[in-house]
Amino acid sequence: MSKSNSIRIAVHHRPGSFSDRWIEYCEDKEISYSLVNCYDSDIIAMLRSFDVLLWNWHHDNYRDVRAAPHVIHAAERMGLVVFPSSDTCWSFDNKLAQKYQLESIGAPLVPAYVFYDQDNAMEWLGHASFPKVCKLSRGAGALNVRLVKNYEEGRSFIKRAFSSGFKNSSGHIRDNLGKLSSKQVRGNYDWFAKIRRLPNTLINIYRINKMMGREIGYVYFQDFIPNLKNDTRVVVIGDRAFAFQRGIREKDFRASGSGLIDADPAQIHREFLSVAFETSDKLNLQCSAYDCVRDQSGKSLILEISYTFPSDTKFQVKDCPGHWDKDLNWHEGAMYPQDAMLEDIISGRTKRVGRTNREGETQ
Repeated sequence: MSKSNSIRIAVHHRPGSFSDRWIEYCEDKEISYSLVNCYDSDIIAMLRSFDVLLWNWHHDNYRDVRAAPHVIHAAERMGLVVFPSSDTCWSFDNKLAQKYQLESIGAPLVPAYVFYDQDNAMEWLGHASFPKVCKLSRGAGALNVRLVKNYEEGRSFIKRAFSSGFKNSSGHIRDNLGKLSSKQVRGNYDWFAKIRRLPNTLINIYRINKMMGREIGYVYFQDFIPNLKNDTRVVVIGDRAFAFQRGIREKDFRASGSGLIDADPAQIHREFLSVAFETSDKLNLQCSAYDCVRDQSGKSLILEISYTFPSDTKFQVKDCPGHWDKDLNWHEGAMYPQDAMLEDIISGRTKRVGRTNREGETQ
């Protein structure tokens, strides 16, 4: 597309995010774009000059968490095409919301149990089987996920959830130290680089815990699927599905954040692709990453979903050797997922949902 095209794109730039590639794509294709600061008090007035807003907002940035849902919703009402749309990011980094969202359409979620009252949680615990996976609502890369092996551990977790609560980043240091000590992972991670980044990591953890507050007043449990060697990450963008397997860490039960990747398309269970496509269609999602497993009966299940995923790790979605379409036909060739997002927007496959025009009049 040349600069003569009339589409006007606003990009909120965060180095290390999708915006790096969005900017490269626009420059390569000679598409007009401007950088905007979505934290500005007059951002809505600024956006009246644009057709599209791109903002890869992050769950560990307290300004993003505070501002993004409101700015995105307002921009949509004005008639802009926004990535991510409100539908796409509504349950981002919120496992409680994901439970209700996926259950509402009958998606095959790994059975999950949520309680907002300590007595009700304790009563359920007395009849529960073990082990169970307990999670905080927030957290990515296996952060804030632990295994409860028996009633006493579950009771302790519940009591803390309804008393002092949990810091949002309380498990970050422990999990990263665990990665450094894993023989299986040392070959995939530059652990010297992690040590060098430790001071900045500690500062970031302090900031997150101070600004985000504690996770308190609820408990979230999920059934444990035993004997898993990996899970499968499926990323659906429009009518494309990218997928790869993620190995589970040594002496652990979690695959997220392990860095143990197998991108061989022959190893991908096709039902995972079908489940992901169907879920994205029903929920009107522009882009979603699905963490999928099979239970002991062979049923395909979703563990979690997220509109975003790392774009600065050793293995990225762009490193997949190809993708599938909705008919599960394979298309050879790597592709930047950010390019797919922009292609859908520019081609018109991503529709406007707004109700007002640039002057604020109802359309």
